[in-house]
Amino acid sequence: MIKRRVGFTLVELLVVIAIIGILIGMLLPAVQQVRSAARRIDCANHLKQLGLALHNFESAHGYFPPGYASAKTSNGILPGGAFIDPTTWDAAPGWAWAAYTLPYLEQANVRDGLDFEEPLWNAEHRQRIETQISTMLCPSSSGPLEPVVVVDESESEFSPDGNGPLLLGRSHYVASHGQESAWGPEAGKDRQGLVFTDIVTSETKSVLINGDVRRVADGPFYRNSRTKIAEVTDGTTNTIFLGEHSSRLSDKTWVGVVPTASVHPRLASPENGADGAATMVLVHMGPSGGELDITGFPIIHPINFPTLHVGQMYSEHTGGGNVCMGGGSVRFFSETLDLIIYAQLSSMNEGEVIGDIQ
Repeated sequence: MIKRRVGFTLVELLVVIAIIGILIGMLLPAVQQVRSAARRIDCANHLKQLGLALHNFESAHGYFPPGYASAKTSNGILPGGAFIDPTTWDAAPGWAWAAYTLPYLEQANVRDGLDFEEPLWNAEHRQRIETQISTMLCPSSSGPLEPVVVVDESESEFSPDGNGPLLLGRSHYVASHGQESAWGPEAGKDRQGLVFTDIVTSETKSVLINGDVRRVADGPFYRNSRTKIAEVTDGTTNTIFLGEHSSRLSDKTWVGVVPTASVHPRLASPENGADGAATMVLVHMGPSGGELDITGFPIIHPINFPTLHVGQMYSEHTGGGNVCMGGGSVRFFSETLDLIIYAQLSSMNEGEVIGDIQ
């Protein structure tokens, strides 16, 4: 009697292994898609919380928090020789929109240790301003998560008080300055800026700023802004308030703006470079007067636009990014959204008729 072996032949075993490999190969993309979708939902929830915090602040104060707070001047001089950026006229205290919302984000323990009348870089603030707040971080960002090290134009570490490197809690979310940007010399020593009066025809006009950025900014957040709902005449549901900016592109913070600081890109393109301290907390969408691409045309840079400006929105979600509208709703905008429509959505009072959003 012949005994039969029980088991697989080598060929059968190889076939089984090949089938398992094929199944795993088919499942992995699906698993990745599920994880990506979950991260995108978490990110949207973070923006939803931030939008709600903005509205709670507005309900308590009658206006939305400033893009960032700075001592006001119309000539670049402050009493007592107070520290001021001679180019942009940025000055203390520097606290940004997100810092003002801390009590509405269950971060009262952080807020209680901060004096918003004093410069954010004061020694007594240092431990708290390094705090990493989970609501401020997008789970899809592949960039650094540790606190931001403040640097100058040469990308050297510095601190206004001379007490060593200044570290600020990181954020992956930024506030909208609108179409225009006014955070360079035009906001300070140059005293006037060039702004677009028509984003379709590219007509421009010169505006005397004298340190008052509201004369140029057409978004809800800018230096010393106190935007009221009534001032958002395009409608809060038609106006972008907040959006994403991954630390894969550049560093952003929830804390505020440090005068003479600079923001440097981690990704290179022919049209990007370091930008002013205000881009630590703010971005704009364009077109902005005087900002032209290498062909001479006005730049509109929506989410993930390949110009890779440190002053634009940038997401690592596939195909687009999350934005929080002024009404508090969070929407996912495709990176292929019509440029003109995107620019129209970024202004709060230009009176444009918004087209279909696809």
